Amino acid sequence: MQSVAEAVTRLQALAASEPLATLAERFTAAGHELALVGGPVRDAFLGRPVNDLDFATSAHPDDIIRIVRPVADAHWEIGRAFGTIGARLGDQTVEITTYRSDAYSADSRKPEVHFGDTLEGDLVRRDFTMNALALRLPSLTLVDPSGGLEHLLARRLLTPGGPEQSFGDDPLRMLRAARFAAQLEVDVDPVVVEAMADMRDRLSIVSAERVRDELVKLLSTDKPRLGLELLVDTGIAELVLPELPALRLEVDEHAHHKDVYEHTLTVLDQAIDLERDRHPEEPADIVLRLAALLHDIGKPATKKVESGGAVSVHHHDVVGAKLARKRLTALRFDKDTIAAVSRLIELHLRFFGYSDAPWTDSGVRRYVRDAGDELERLHMLTRADVTTRNRRKEARLRGAYDELESRIAALAEQEELQAIRPDLDGEQIMALLGVRPGPIVGEAYRFLLEQRLDEGPLGEAEAERRLRNWFAAREG
Repeated sequence: MQSVAEAVTRLQALAASEPLATLAERFTAAGHELALVGGPVRDAFLGRPVNDLDFATSAHPDDIIRIVRPVADAHWEIGRAFGTIGARLGDQTVEITTYRSDAYSADSRKPEVHFGDTLEGDLVRRDFTMNALALRLPSLTLVDPSGGLEHLLARRLLTPGGPEQSFGDDPLRMLRAARFAAQLEVDVDPVVVEAMADMRDRLSIVSAERVRDELVKLLSTDKPRLGLELLVDTGIAELVLPELPALRLEVDEHAHHKDVYEHTLTVLDQAIDLERDRHPEEPADIVLRLAALLHDIGKPATKKVESGGAVSVHHHDVVGAKLARKRLTALRFDKDTIAAVSRLIELHLRFFGYSDAPWTDSGVRRYVRDAGDELERLHMLTRADVTTRNRRKEARLRGAYDELESRIAALAEQEELQAIRPDLDGEQIMALLGVRPGPIVGEAYRFLLEQRLDEGPLGEAEAERRLRNWFAAREG
């Protein structure tokens, strides 16, 4: 958090920069008000990067276009029905929206759009007080009708009016509260938390796609645990991601000091740390984070108390992969994300066999073959899944995985391991055996692939000899 003086200095510099200075001059000359609103003002006080520039204005869409068009490299009207005009000015993209005073119906989160008359009226309809801040341009007057600056300095998340009214208007704001708790590391006021718990059923009117988008934004933060815990504590997770709170009652047989819910959140934390260490400049890896969050969701369905009181969860990897596929499909994730996440969950236990006894080269090849394009994510997920407090066990597992990664790298140099294929392709198999496309070609291909996995590259001549022998024995 920056001091108020530092934030004011930063906002002054921002207002004097382009395109803000030009926009302020043009709107003032046209007789209209213009203010920088929401996130950019909030982030200036938090010391966070100011990226997207959002403005509110007394001008209506036609007037906005007339004012902006002469100085814009491009403009677009996709949000015109909501009073929003987008524009690109140099390297900067901006959105300018007419003051609004919307009305909501009880059965929809989509408002009836009404244009408003004042900046203050526009701000009080926003989701949270820290987002209801504005900087009038060019006067640099801070407008704060809901005490947002005080709440921001206290790091408290509150709604401009009563949270019941805010969440009743737009239930998606309950998910945004969880996201802001994680993204900004602020405390959600108890009044807001209580309203989230009481009004969670209102989320039934929100589309799966919008829920998905908010979950992705939450998982993209540096500390999504904070928001996930809030969703679980308020009961909202039971509606949007029920597999997560279901883990609270399960005992983790690998680490008896934690239940599976706490273990899962720790795995997510550790996966993010590994991701940031390996790819510090890359955007959040949502596939890895989803896999970490869902990797153990098969445990409740597979939990069994054995004789003597021991708990087993056999095949929870396979069951968990199926449950993840079902949940992600319901949330309208794309097919590639669903396939990658479910594959990682299905494979996340494979390494622990290696930690007991190192594999042959054939076993390492199969591990790489089965992981395919998800190999690096599987490395990170598997390492993150070690949450034991037993230092000796943790060191043994870490050392075993270091060894496995070294062996994979060495074999990759020798054999181009990332693209494991038989020494002969389908066309060569058909030509050599004199057969047409059909099941026999697939059988022959799989035979040669097994030979390749077991022994490494054979070379075409040796592969041809073995294939002829296999075919002769099969036909005989």
